[in-house]
Amino acid sequence: MSEYWNDIFGGAKSLVVGLNITVRELFKPVITEQYPHEVPVMKPRFRGHIELTRNEETGGANCVVCGMCQRACPSGCITVDGVKPEGAKKKVLTTYTLDFTKCSLCGSCVESCAFDAIQFSKDYNLASTNKDDYIFDLVKRLEEKR
Repeated sequence: MSEYWNDIFGGAKSLVVGLNITVRELFKPVITEQYPHEVPVMKPRFRGHIELTRNEETGGANCVVCGMCQRACPSGCITVDGVKPEGAKKKVLTTYTLDFTKCSLCGSCVESCAFDAIQFSKDYNLASTNKDDYIFDLVKRLEEKR
């Protein structure tokens, strides 16, 4: 019989403790961001997906199609391809594809690029239910930013 009363008093005690916490938190200021209505401020060290950097002289990408980023990527999410036009000294970038579903944002590709051709973007609002929406053609995205 005493176990019955111990359970009742123990439950009442935990109820009072829980109500105390609730009343205390009720009068504190709200710290939750109302996301769709309030845009969060991104920190300077935020890492979004990678993007190509623009060459100021030519207006194209800085990429020289060396493939170092592709080789440095541990998850194999980068595909780089280029062609060498007749009479040209170096290759021209034709495709730069990023499969963001595989990317772990480790930064190995950015660190391995000796030409500063790629950087982290500040895009944070990437939401979709379709996997194909996360396969980025970075050359096309660079041209659209003009």
